[in-house]
Amino acid sequence: MSPKSCCTPGREHGHTGPGPAGPVLLALAPAVRRGDQAAGRAARDLLDIAGGRFLMGTDDPDGFPADGEGPVREVEVPDFRIAPTTVTNVQFASFVKATGHVTEAESFGFSFVFAGFLAEPVAAVSPAVAGTPWWRAVDGASWRAPEGPGSSFAGRQNHPVVHVSWNDAQAYCVWSGTRLPTETEWEYAARGGLEQARYPWGDVLRPDGRFMCNIWNGDFPLHNTRADGYAGTAPAKSFRPNGHGLYNTVGNVWEWCADRFHPHGGEERAMRGGSHMCHDSYCNRYRVAARTRNTPDSSAGNIGFRVAADPRRD
Repeated sequence: MSPKSCCTPGREHGHTGPGPAGPVLLALAPAVRRGDQAAGRAARDLLDIAGGRFLMGTDDPDGFPADGEGPVREVEVPDFRIAPTTVTNVQFASFVKATGHVTEAESFGFSFVFAGFLAEPVAAVSPAVAGTPWWRAVDGASWRAPEGPGSSFAGRQNHPVVHVSWNDAQAYCVWSGTRLPTETEWEYAARGGLEQARYPWGDVLRPDGRFMCNIWNGDFPLHNTRADGYAGTAPAKSFRPNGHGLYNTVGNVWEWCADRFHPHGGEERAMRGGSHMCHDSYCNRYRVAARTRNTPDSSAGNIGFRVAADPRRD
């Protein structure tokens, strides 16, 4: 199976439902203008991160060299600001209300959902992704209806917004006066000041038996024990924050970054952090140095984002 598609399937996997084919790229972002009040709120919520030098990447034997996790290299990062949490459903709803933005999942008419979350009538008509049948292309799935027709994010207002593409995240950033973090900024902040630790809290996944993040527990993809308290997404401010005050930098949802996955070309964009579907039997990408990628028009029920910004200039 493809390591990429098991993490997050992309539009290139194909679909026979409604909507255009091929990447939309940045077509949506220029239509959105900055909202002054929203920008002020977003700026107040960001954490100030003092820059410095750190060891980026990993040579972890459990890593994926083909993903470009290594080699370990010393990198300097300037001061920046970053959100303590991923953007939530209620925050994204404010953006949509103010701008009328239509996400790419809504434009295409479908998005990818984990089969175990689907109602039987929806699952029966939703084609599986080749090689990773736990992923289904679901007509009508979007941030408003995370599990397709008949679903909503009611009761999950403070969970990460999902089914948002890189382009959708860019549009939100334009409106809020922010930007997506670079991979360097993301990893520096996610490490929380710990040098070369596997996780934001250290090298042990469950110190003293404590659950520190939202990942798959049990037999993937057949049975999730929910031992960490969650089957799908958890509230954006769950578990303990890291040393910089960031929540859920591993597990919960994949987070879009500004960078291209391949620095010298290609349209795919980098994602960091892993998701609630990660399990060490196939995808232990809930490590700080882990990365994956997807096309900028792709969306799924385990992809979200957090915002960043340059330092204050007052």
